[in-house]
Amino acid sequence: MNGFTRLAVVEGRLFLREKMSVIGVFAFPVGLVVAFGLIPGFGKPQKSLDDQIGTEYIAALGIAMVLVSLGLQAVPMVIAQYRERGVLRRLAMTPVRPLTLLVAKMTVWAVAALASVVLIVAVTRLAFHVPLPVKPGWFVLSVLLGMAALFALGMLVTAVAPTARSATGLALALYFPNMFLAGILVPASQMSAGLQRAGNFSPLGAALHAVGDSWQGIDPRLEYLGIMAGWALVAGGLAARYFRWDKA
Repeated sequence: MNGFTRLAVVEGRLFLREKMSVIGVFAFPVGLVVAFGLIPGFGKPQKSLDDQIGTEYIAALGIAMVLVSLGLQAVPMVIAQYRERGVLRRLAMTPVRPLTLLVAKMTVWAVAALASVVLIVAVTRLAFHVPLPVKPGWFVLSVLLGMAALFALGMLVTAVAPTARSATGLALALYFPNMFLAGILVPASQMSAGLQRAGNFSPLGAALHAVGDSWQGIDPRLEYLGIMAGWALVAGGLAARYFRWDKA
């Protein structure tokens, strides 16, 4: 077992020991699907959701919440704490490079996100008989691009924030506007045209639209895929440029 594998196993165990993380990534989105799925008539097309099946919409929303929770809560808060506590600095004096820890941590979060997506889709299908994503290829690509965009944005927060506390504050300042503009707090169909356009350019909004469209059998607009890719490249590049291995 090499250094990366050992770190990934350790980080995976640490993740599973954090009850709030497990609840937020697995229990909460599934509970959301179950709670809304039990509402009479919600398993049918809803006029307020542009005739999308209600349970299907909530499942896509749950997936988006998993991605933003990991990207804009777990990533900046945990990595900033590691840096502030000197974990990354101490690793630099061992055969295991600090970058290996970051990659292992990101891998654990990515695996957790994908496992949660599979669980949400399975529960939605088996418990409420909602069809599986009709465009599975586009669905998987949309999830991966959404994950890349939000994880990169979380790393950018870590890069520019001097302390763990400021990283938490900045991450929350991005978390709630993303939730609102994406249509998670208020359905996008009930927003003004201007807010809808703004939401389309947010990483979470583009991810939710692309996931929801591909689930219904609609090819996601290239605009959404390009927006997510753009956020991933720009935020990831800036994070790599300005990231500090030691506290300021």
